[in-house]
Amino acid sequence: LYAGRAISGHPRYRAISLELSTAQLDANLARVWHRGVAIALFSTTLGATLAVIVSRSVTKPLRTITEATRRIAEGHLDEYVAVPPDNDCAALANAFNAMTRKLRDSVTERDRVEAALRESKERYALAVKGANDGLWDWNLKTSQVYFSPRWKEMLGYAEESLEESPHEWFDRVHPDDLDILKSAIAAHLQGQTHHLKVEYRMQHQAGHYLWMLSRGVVVRDEKDAPYRMSGSQTDITLQKKTESQLFHAAFHDTLTGLPNRAMLLKRLETFLRRSHNTPDYMFAVLFLDFDRFKVVNDSLGHNVGDQLLVEIAQRLQQSLRRSDMVARLGGDEFIMLLEGIYDLASITDLAERIQQKLKTPFSIHGHDIVSTASIGIVVCDSAYKHAEEVLRDADICMYRAKESGRAQYIVFHPDMHTGTLDRLKSENDLRDALKREEFTLNYQPIVKLATGEFVGFEALIRWHHPEKGWVSPGEFIPLAEETGLIVPIGAWTLDRACIQVRQWNLSFSKDTPFSISVNLSTNQIAQPDLIHQIRQTLEHSQLSASQLKIEITESVIMENLDVACSKLQALRDMGIQIYIDDFGTGYSSLGYLQKLPVDVLKIDRSFVKNIGVDVGSEEIIRAIVMLADGLGKTVIAEGIETVDQQQWLSRLGCQYAQGYLFSRPLDSGNAETFISQLFDPHSTDSPYADILDQLLPKHP
Repeated sequence: LYAGRAISGHPRYRAISLELSTAQLDANLARVWHRGVAIALFSTTLGATLAVIVSRSVTKPLRTITEATRRIAEGHLDEYVAVPPDNDCAALANAFNAMTRKLRDSVTERDRVEAALRESKERYALAVKGANDGLWDWNLKTSQVYFSPRWKEMLGYAEESLEESPHEWFDRVHPDDLDILKSAIAAHLQGQTHHLKVEYRMQHQAGHYLWMLSRGVVVRDEKDAPYRMSGSQTDITLQKKTESQLFHAAFHDTLTGLPNRAMLLKRLETFLRRSHNTPDYMFAVLFLDFDRFKVVNDSLGHNVGDQLLVEIAQRLQQSLRRSDMVARLGGDEFIMLLEGIYDLASITDLAERIQQKLKTPFSIHGHDIVSTASIGIVVCDSAYKHAEEVLRDADICMYRAKESGRAQYIVFHPDMHTGTLDRLKSENDLRDALKREEFTLNYQPIVKLATGEFVGFEALIRWHHPEKGWVSPGEFIPLAEETGLIVPIGAWTLDRACIQVRQWNLSFSKDTPFSISVNLSTNQIAQPDLIHQIRQTLEHSQLSASQLKIEITESVIMENLDVACSKLQALRDMGIQIYIDDFGTGYSSLGYLQKLPVDVLKIDRSFVKNIGVDVGSEEIIRAIVMLADGLGKTVIAEGIETVDQQQWLSRLGCQYAQGYLFSRPLDSGNAETFISQLFDPHSTDSPYADILDQLLPKHP
């Protein structure tokens, strides 16, 4: 096509001139047809391609989602559909993924809950099994009770052997406890308690009873009516037994099984209330303390001491009526509580029977032990207000009995309070006497009767009280022994005497040293380290063991024969001589004298003073001298005050003597003067100048 030129000359219109060639037209039409065919083919191909692309972009994600859905259905909850974000199915895939995520979370939470539930069930099952409890579930409407296998097993029954009936429960409860159980259940059903908790006894299939603890709670309907109650049952038999033992231990002595102080005070308070309500009602308290019990503990050991207490308790119980009670306060102190007393004679008769029972020796671990008791008696009436007041007065009496020589009984009198306060003050003063250096030593010479030769001193302790002045040894020595203060006092005496005699021997008598005699008490002999103490004293004072003489009384030896003999033999092995002081005043010593490791027997002054007056005393002295001579032992006579006594003893064969005839006990200053005159070769004055002519043998 060709555009022609516009028709000129016309103002409004333009003209187009077309010149058409047929060949050209055919050629152009052919080109157009070919282009059309090409365009059609291209369009078809493009459409097909686009169709394929679109199909794949839609169907593949759908197939992926479908496959993921199948796998999720099979339990693979971790499936995830990955689709490019520009894909048309992206929204569907995201929705699918969100759905699967929620499904996973839901399943995970369900699994967690189920696992927690299983764990809770297992924990509950383990807790029930561990608690060893039986379970019960009571349907109150049908009156059926489920009893768990463990509930039945507790009572010795098989799982299928009991019916689901309340009678299976209640018929086995102890008759004394049945009302308690029923009342507790009724109170809980009525809403009076928040939960059921009750203890009772149930009979085992074997016939014995077990203590059970039942806990439970009631379930109520919308009308607040109970229709079900469930709970557990626990075997608390062992717990009850333990509680009983603890209760018994709280009110009984663990060693002897007797009531202890707590139980005694309760019983005493009951008796006191009864006496206040009943004017004629009276009861009595006996306070017993066993003499020298500490010696047994210290010498034979606490095992022997404990066994002795057990056997003492048994003998005391045998002496009582069924209504009476014996209790142990502690140590070797016992209390006997007698009810319904109408006269003092019946009480004193009992005290005497107790003393007689105790005279029979206790045979313990191969040792025969004789024990005596000091007894304080208080007859109680409405005048007493508190139990402690009764024990206080009984304790006062007991100490008075002990001061009276032991193995005694004394009935309380109100005037004893004053004496007790005085005694307490004396005890406190005695404790301070060593610190204040109030003790001194006196020295009484010992001489040979045949020649008048001075051989040594006996050391005697004296106490000068800052207010009372000189206190008699007969007053403070028993108190020191009773309180145990005799041990430090005795150690001080031994040390001071050894040092003093060592100094005198160095100063006056190096060639023929004289000896020193020191008394040992029961408590000192009982000290486990006695031998070590004496050895240290000798080393400290540098005194020879041969110059030390140990004096001990018969009673000290006989109270603990085996221990005393062992320690005395150890002292003899060191070179120390052993004296038996106050010989003849003790008990049973003649039968053991041959076995005792002693060197010297000292005749007590109570026999010497009766020479020429009492034939019996003279015969005792004669027997002692003959016995000592037969056993190869030496004899010293104490308390010689007259020449007649000296001459009689000399003729009898007594070797040594001491007494006022020769010299009173001398303080250290006078004793030193005595020694200096005795051993001074230039001195013409003898300490015995006025009696030597009578003492020494006469020359023709």
